[in-house]
Amino acid sequence: MNKKQMKLGLSMRYMGYHVGSWRHPDVPADGASLFQSFLEVAQTAERAKFDMLFLADGIGVRLDDKPAGSMCRSRHNVELEPLTLLSALAPLTRNIGLVATASTTYNEPYHIARKYGSLDQISGGRAAWNVVTSWSDQEAWNFSMSKQLDYDTRYERAHEFVEVVTGLWDSWDEDAFLLDKESGVFYDEKKMHVLDHVGKHFSVRGPLSVRRSPQGRPILVQAGVSEPGQQIAAEYCDMVFMAKNDLKSAQDYYSSVKDRLEHFGRKGSDLLMMLGLTPIVGRTREEAQEKYEQLEALIDPIVGLSMLYRSFGDLSHLPLDGPVPKPDLDKVGLKSSAQMYYDLAQKQGLTIRQLYKKIGMAQEHKTIVGTAADVVDEMESWFEQGAADGFNITPSLLPHGINDFVELVLPELRKRGRFRDEYEGRTLRENLGLPVPASRYAATAASTGVSPVK
Repeated sequence: MNKKQMKLGLSMRYMGYHVGSWRHPDVPADGASLFQSFLEVAQTAERAKFDMLFLADGIGVRLDDKPAGSMCRSRHNVELEPLTLLSALAPLTRNIGLVATASTTYNEPYHIARKYGSLDQISGGRAAWNVVTSWSDQEAWNFSMSKQLDYDTRYERAHEFVEVVTGLWDSWDEDAFLLDKESGVFYDEKKMHVLDHVGKHFSVRGPLSVRRSPQGRPILVQAGVSEPGQQIAAEYCDMVFMAKNDLKSAQDYYSSVKDRLEHFGRKGSDLLMMLGLTPIVGRTREEAQEKYEQLEALIDPIVGLSMLYRSFGDLSHLPLDGPVPKPDLDKVGLKSSAQMYYDLAQKQGLTIRQLYKKIGMAQEHKTIVGTAADVVDEMESWFEQGAADGFNITPSLLPHGINDFVELVLPELRKRGRFRDEYEGRTLRENLGLPVPASRYAATAASTGVSPVK
């Protein structure tokens, strides 16, 4: 009997999720600005048959120099713009999905619909948009604002934003373009649709100046754990990225999102839940532990404290080997992260130093240190117990993390029948096993005798 297989993504921002990755002796310190570094990682992941590449993003340097001296020691400053980078990678890859983050706070829906629609055409149906709201004042300062939008407004705007973008992606039926040189008719005017959206935040006429996606529409991804974030995911999205360290918390979140789908006429299998995972793998447990300890030694205490600043404020006056204080959730920028970090510290009895070391290893993502069998055992456990449909690998270092995973972990996954040997199709939607969304105009077309969009 064939076992259910996992989906796998590779997150490749900053050439590794470890906060001190740039200091590793075998990592190019400026790798986050080097196209060739990303190309090598992307092609390695595609040879391994990964489902997708993922680039997180923020539209500004989202740092305060708190504690003083931390900002100049951080690698969170310069990087390549995700859509530009993925468009360059598209013709140099063939099957792997291309997922990029873009904010609904400081973009306009037409821009996003057009850019991702274009990436989808360039790549042959492999584009995906990770929908986020921007939360930092540093980003607001780059867009003629003195401070970020309030929480409710950000998510209200995001919901309408996604509604407009998906509407624009339906501007053209799949077979709208006749391209009849003899008659001179370029497209069938009955198969072009003007959105004419007027709402609280946006007024967008349309149609979109990009033809319909080869995969129906680009894949939609979301990562927010808030109530409005989960609602957006359940109504529109094809995939959710999760950052959970605790099995029960992951199961509860998994169920919370999946249980909402029926309300929107969707099935549980219509949306994939992908857990962020940082495997530090060795041929022996001792080798894996040595790698882990080498990475820990790269974390500057000032940088470690700066990572806690947004959740806990300035802790530099407290003993590093003392307890983690409770955050004031009314004053923090990222409430979900602050609560998760505090809960983790309480559950595991972590000191301030131990907490920033744990976060510095993989941000808020789950970390497994051990052999390939250890890693796969844990992946299978979460997969089978309703905590994840797959894993978004967030390696501590690149290219080391992907090379170790491909060499050691993938053979074990395949031996257990948990991961593909070959791609199932050409588009990202086909490879993820997700349904092709019907155009919102399909019902109207059917009633008028026009063939509905597939």
